[in-house]
Amino acid sequence: MNFFLDLFVFVFGAVVGSFLGVCIYRLPGGRSIVLPASHCTACDHPIRPYDNIPVLSYLWLKGRCRDCGVKFSWRYPLVELITALLALVLFWRFGASLPALIFFVFTACLIVITFIDLEHQIIPDIITLPGIPLFFLAAVFILKIPLLDSLLGILIGGGTLYAIAKGYQLLTGRDGMGGGDIKLLAMIGGLLGWQSLIFVVFTSSLLGAVVGVVTILLKGGDMKYAIPFGPFLSLAAVGYIFFGQDFYSFLVLLTTS
Repeated sequence: MNFFLDLFVFVFGAVVGSFLGVCIYRLPGGRSIVLPASHCTACDHPIRPYDNIPVLSYLWLKGRCRDCGVKFSWRYPLVELITALLALVLFWRFGASLPALIFFVFTACLIVITFIDLEHQIIPDIITLPGIPLFFLAAVFILKIPLLDSLLGILIGGGTLYAIAKGYQLLTGRDGMGGGDIKLLAMIGGLLGWQSLIFVVFTSSLLGAVVGVVTILLKGGDMKYAIPFGPFLSLAAVGYIFFGQDFYSFLVLLTTS
């Protein structure tokens, strides 16, 4: 019974991931995520239902359009698989509950943000601006996070990155962080509370620094290579959902030992 329930959750996540792939492709261009239906962007032929099965259809067709043979992006099955796995581990962690659903919607938003930021270096306001009040309400009324903790999460989250961005701009004369990152951290703080920001900012900064150094070395010391920060914030936020409490328990143990 558990196997079939897990399978259902995995398949559900993969189907949602298929929709997220459409969002990732269309949102940067301001196109509708509803119409037209899924189609090949090269020949415009509609994708047949049996060719639109998450992950499996991509493998069966070897990543190509059945009609014109053009190669589809590897991003589609990857997003479907990531979303399916996240749905499953959230179900294992929180069970069939409203908090699990809220965290799934939240992580789905983060997946879209991550892939768009990686490719276009933008974070769509259409996700973060409505996401801030909606996840704030979800935090207070469903996750039962104290209203002040969630409100401070929005203010401190957005304010922290705004201060860092302004400070960097004053010191270097260059923009080092976009407004999308500021709104993203405000959305994260609104759902997870201000306490989460210590973990999220520390972890994302550490990951960003490591990846940045490796990238600079691979690029032959080019310091001007831009690395979007949104994916690191998103990964750290997901990490907090699963490991945040363990992190703070470890800090308490260190300070009391």
